[in-house]
Amino acid sequence: MINYILIAHLLGATIWTGGHLILSLVVLPKALKTEQLAGLMAFEEQFEKIGMPALILQIITGLWMVYRLFPEVSLWFGFDNDLSTLITLKITLLALTVLVALHARFRVIPTLSAARLGFFALHIVAVTLLSVSFVIVGSLFRTGLS
Repeated sequence: MINYILIAHLLGATIWTGGHLILSLVVLPKALKTEQLAGLMAFEEQFEKIGMPALILQIITGLWMVYRLFPEVSLWFGFDNDLSTLITLKITLLALTVLVALHARFRVIPTLSAARLGFFALHIVAVTLLSVSFVIVGSLFRTGLS
């Protein structure tokens, strides 16, 4: 069962991180160069349909796997051992991702214009870096911190 949960988690990570890498490395530079929002917003609208479910899948499967490792939730947070350190890092990355995404969705996008595109670009790059960090920290569950 845990193998299926891990596979679902990895598929969610592939969609979430891959989509943000495409957004940051392909779509965003074109939008910044042309100062056109249409292509960027079209990508965002389409990606949200698969990206948000992928993120939700990651959250559910991630919490499920952590709970199987540490049924005692108080053990999730801390730096007592490699696993609790990695769990703390993943939860911190999730909190940061949620904060940046919520700020972008409710404060930046409603007032988005070509003049504010650079500010939105910072949000896109931040979420992309956070998603790549998720992948790196996630790989450390298998390889360890040392």
